Amino acid sequence: MFKILSIDPGKFKCGLVLADISEKKVYKAIILKSELLEDYVRNLSEVEDISKIIIGNGTTSREIRGKLDFFKKEIIIFEEKNTTYRAKERYFELFPISGLKFLIPREVFLLNKNLDAISALIILEDYCEMKLILNKNIDFKTWLK
Repeated sequence: MFKILSIDPGKFKCGLVLADISEKKVYKAIILKSELLEDYVRNLSEVEDISKIIIGNGTTSREIRGKLDFFKKEIIIFEEKNTTYRAKERYFELFPISGLKFLIPREVFLLNKNLDAISALIILEDYCEMKLILNKNIDFKTWLK
């Protein structure tokens, strides 16, 4: 297993995705307050064999990189240009509209959606140069307060 943790950093919240690259599968996808990131990653790295962490180079990436100094494996800062915009399209690839909902404008389905975890997924997919599939019970809308 070759697990990578991807982080879409933000001032107030971060999106995280844990994927097994050898299986091309996402196992965890969450959004959490930025202040909880260090403890969450520390706890996650104790139960998961994470080989590296990829952090988007946007907002607060340097601060987050500094908070993760305890992680003794590779940490990479990677380009995240337009990931939030691209997350809107990827959302509909992951969660296609079906039935009569197809008649409603797509933007309605994105209202009040936190797309940070999908942005983290896009960062990871760009880094690995491959599309990943979701494990069955993934909910990108999870929010840890």
